[in-house]
Amino acid sequence: MGEDQKTTLELIHAAAKQEFLEKGFQAASLRNIVKTAGVTTGAFYGYYGSKEELFEALVKEQYEYLMTRFCGAQRAFAQLPAEEQPENLSSVSGACMEEILVYAYEHLEEFKLILTCSEGTRFAGLLDEMVEVETKATHDYQEVLEKLGRPSPAIDPKLEHILITGMFNAYFELIIHEMPLDQAMNYLREMRAFYTAGWMKIMGQ
Repeated sequence: MGEDQKTTLELIHAAAKQEFLEKGFQAASLRNIVKTAGVTTGAFYGYYGSKEELFEALVKEQYEYLMTRFCGAQRAFAQLPAEEQPENLSSVSGACMEEILVYAYEHLEEFKLILTCSEGTRFAGLLDEMVEVETKATHDYQEVLEKLGRPSPAIDPKLEHILITGMFNAYFELIIHEMPLDQAMNYLREMRAFYTAGWMKIMGQ
């Protein structure tokens, strides 16, 4: 990519971030983005075929990092010997969420685009995807407890969905509000302690 092309692309990305952050994906105007970037419509279409492709280019890397790291932590926990899982219930997921939080603070604009401006794109389903993964992991852990002779009472599916959704919404609030990272990290650790104790209670552990 030549220097002129790189500069044009950077201008498009900067203008797009501004437009999407102010208006959200659905209300954002491609015409405004092109105008703000100071490029022609033809120049824009030399890079992207649509507003959707442009939005994807801005956030895909961050989205994939989050989901890869999150799902990887779930697999790492599930691969622990059954007898080691209860004592590591909070530590594996906690390390993952702290790492993602630091990464999110390094890419705040992209994460705010995903969390608050992505309605109308595939990225708007992030929360639902994470809830689905977490729900399956919860059920798998209940099976482990059964094998260990520490059976967990059945959890009402609606309550389970509400609790898991609320947990991730609370986590994402740390990023959306852009509080200082050290404060956000302290809040995260308090939240982990709160939710871990709650889940242990519900699971009869």
